[in-house]
Amino acid sequence: MSLKEPKIIDGKALSNELVQSLIPDIKTIIDEIGRPPALAVILVGEDSPSQIYVRNKINKTLEVGMISVEHRLSSETKEKSLLNLIVELNKNSEVDGILVQLPLPKHINEHSIIQAISPEKDVDGFNIINAGKLATGQSNLVPCTPLGCLLLLRHTLGDLTGLHAVIIGRSNIVGKPLAQLLLAENASVTIVHSKTKNISQITTQADILIAAVGQAELVKPDWIKPGACIIDVGINRIITAEKGKDKPQLVGDVNFSEVAQKAGFITPVPGGVGPMTISCLLRNTVVAAARRNGVEIKIK
Repeated sequence: MSLKEPKIIDGKALSNELVQSLIPDIKTIIDEIGRPPALAVILVGEDSPSQIYVRNKINKTLEVGMISVEHRLSSETKEKSLLNLIVELNKNSEVDGILVQLPLPKHINEHSIIQAISPEKDVDGFNIINAGKLATGQSNLVPCTPLGCLLLLRHTLGDLTGLHAVIIGRSNIVGKPLAQLLLAENASVTIVHSKTKNISQITTQADILIAAVGQAELVKPDWIKPGACIIDVGINRIITAEKGKDKPQLVGDVNFSEVAQKAGFITPVPGGVGPMTISCLLRNTVVAAARRNGVEIKIK
């Protein structure tokens, strides 16, 4: 393959395949327990991006024949009230998964909220029990974005054994869990972050480069190894001048137009990791429903 003709990794297409693959398992669950898997989504406040994310998640949940339970709360909601709602949902046998859309208003402690969600219903995979199981190689609910990245890499590269993966970013949401997933695939993993010296020297050694730092177009062509597989997790809104008007534009953590000329494979933004995150949320909800109700399904 010419380095000037990189293969664009189509996250939308793979996401649709994953969603369709869930339908037989959803039907199995309906046959066994008399209802589809149910996902409860909690949105606190009026954050515009969060509203868009929640709407997309709800639409996909309904589209695949699952139940969506919405809780839209005021930005003035007290932490205790939110915790009480989570306790109710934990106890509700008709709810299989619970998702609290982040970020939360500043007066609410995100850590406390995440840890209040029952591990068996924690479809975001952020609860410390699920994080610990992932770190020790046990079966668990895996964070959706890292899982989506892994599925994209498997689909694109096949066996990841022995490949050097460099992750830019060490968050609990993406960087750390993704490192655990890649280690389980027998890849060699390096994490770089804001305190790392000579980052670009490290990233140029990567067969796989994952950018998950939230800095628009940080990764330039001289940061990557020719022919590397680039997974761009970043979603950044920048303002561009178009016909005399300021227009917001979505870009990733990778300078796509320039890096694409040197990469072997690359995800676009939007249309790469984003759709996979939502489909993995649905996957986790199906898995949670099956485990909670003792139903045997194909996916684990």
